[in-house]
This record gives sequence, structure tokens and C-alpha cells, in this order.
Amino acid sequence: MKLMNTLLSGAAIALVASFATSIAAQDCPRGDLDARFCDVDGDLIADTPTDPADQVDPDTLIFAYTPVEDPAVYKEAWSDFLTHLEAETGKDVVFFPVQNNAAQIEAMRSGRLHIAGFNTGSNPLAVNCAGFNPFTIMASKDGNFGYEMEIITYPGSGIEKVEDIKGKQLAFTSPTSNSGFKAPSAILKSDFDMLPERDFEPVYSGKHDNSILGVANKDYMAASIANSVKARMLSRDVITEDQVVTIYKSQTFPTTGFGTAHNLTPELKEKIRNAFFNFEWEGTSLQAEFEKSNEGQFLEMTYKEFWDVIRKIDAANGVSYACE
Repeated sequence: MKLMNTLLSGAAIALVASFATSIAAQDCPRGDLDARFCDVDGDLIADTPTDPADQVDPDTLIFAYTPVEDPAVYKEAWSDFLTHLEAETGKDVVFFPVQNNAAQIEAMRSGRLHIAGFNTGSNPLAVNCAGFNPFTIMASKDGNFGYEMEIITYPGSGIEKVEDIKGKQLAFTSPTSNSGFKAPSAILKSDFDMLPERDFEPVYSGKHDNSILGVANKDYMAASIANSVKARMLSRDVITEDQVVTIYKSQTFPTTGFGTAHNLTPELKEKIRNAFFNFEWEGTSLQAEFEKSNEGQFLEMTYKEFWDVIRKIDAANGVSYACE
């Protein structure tokens, strides 16, 4: 009941704030941002409202991690960090399990979500439609971050290079996935003049592990996948190195971006930033979960720089950031 009251209260506050912001934002630079926002400093993210009356400082902060198959697992994984966040901000913090990207974006857009991690592909829409202000991603202890899109096949498939996919089948994951659909679609079109239906048969597996297992078991001739998922499956012996062959590897893409709603007070935003960057990972529930993918710190970043390649991929695919 406390969470429900908090969410309803947040929605009411956001409705008033968004109305005021929409009036104030009629004549300001905003780029691709929704008309409710301004971007005077040109960093491509929504500015904090200049009128203190449009800023929010909720008693309870709502946090959501990018949608996953088992939210309960990640509620526990984030528990130590959220306790730290409460100590740094002096506020209650509630983990809000979201079921899909659209629900997560709408929650922030309507004021029901204050702190979040949005995945690679949904980050630009969260920024432009919901006023998301990302500032950090997870990285390894030596500062490495990100993953690559790979196109894989199996030995003996007859596919030795990307062009060999012509006339054959290529498995994608889902249309909202960066490495499972958007990136390979843009790359195949721009670099190889290859289009689905015209040059190959597209099929959809639903998720990366399905695609990888499908190739390993020879159900799919080829698939576009995130190599971070492939690495975890190899480390757990779900597949073996000799079952798949990589024929294309992209540049590095950013992982989940973490940040806040644009209209939190500057003081609260600063406390939240500090909580991310002074968090001690050693021995925590966060380390226990994310060291599996070699992550051990929060790395400062900017949306303008780190998501440049993702915005270019979206542009090549005709993706719109307009709110629907």
C-alpha cells in the first residue's frame, strides 16, 4: 500500500510539474527532446527545470532496473546498493520491478520513477520522451565496458562471411534489441546492401540465449547476438567454443545506462550521483551478481558521447524518439 500511495502521489506531482514545464519549454532549444523539455546547454538531455516549483524532491525514491526475466533475482542483487542509496540521500528507496521497456519509460515519463537503468536500445527513447538523465554505466575494475554485436553461425553451415547469408536464414531476437536487431539491420543495409525478405529470411527467437542455442543446435543457420551473453553461456558450459563461429563483430556498444529523472532537485541529483560513484562493491549483493559479467564499478559517462553510435543506428533504421 505504501508503494501504491507513493506511485500515485508521484504521478500527481508529475502531472502538475509536466504541465508547468510544457508551458515554460515552448521557446527553448531541445533537439530531439519532447516539447516538455529544454536543452539549453546542448548535452542532448533534458535540463533541470529552472523554476524550483517545477522540481521534485520526493520522500520515497523509486528505482527500476532494466526489464529482466526474473525481477526477484535483481531485487536481491540491488538490495545492498539501495541500502547505500538510502543512507546517501536520507530517503526511503523502493525497487520497482518493470515488465518491459515501454512500461519503464512510461513510469519515468509520468513521474512514477526517479532512478533507473535503461538498456542500450531503449536509452535514447527514455532520454527524449521521458526526460531521463543518464550519467553512468557499469564497467570492469580496469575501466573496460560494453559489448559487441556478433553474427554467428555453426561449423559446416556453408556460411563463411556475411555475404553468404544471402538466400538463407538469419535469426534476430526482437525489434527493440540493439544487438539483436537494430544494429545488424543498419550494418547489413549500409555495409553489405542486404535487406530482410529481399536478401535473406528473417526469423525472431525472442532473446539472445535462444538465438545462440538455436545456432549451436543448428536450428538457425545464423544469428545476430550480444557477445556478452555468448560469453556467459560459454562460461556456464551451456555451449562450447566449437559449436559456433563468429563471422562479424561490431564496434563496442555501451551497456545499461543509469541515471535520474530530469526534474529532481539539483541537490538530490547530486546525492544520487555520489551514491553511485562512492559505492563500495566488495562483498555486496551487487558484486555477487554482476562480477559474473566482469563488472565491478560505476563509470561516469555522457549520453552525448557514449550513445552516439546507438543514435546513428536508430537514424539508419528510421527510429523515431517521439512519445506515443
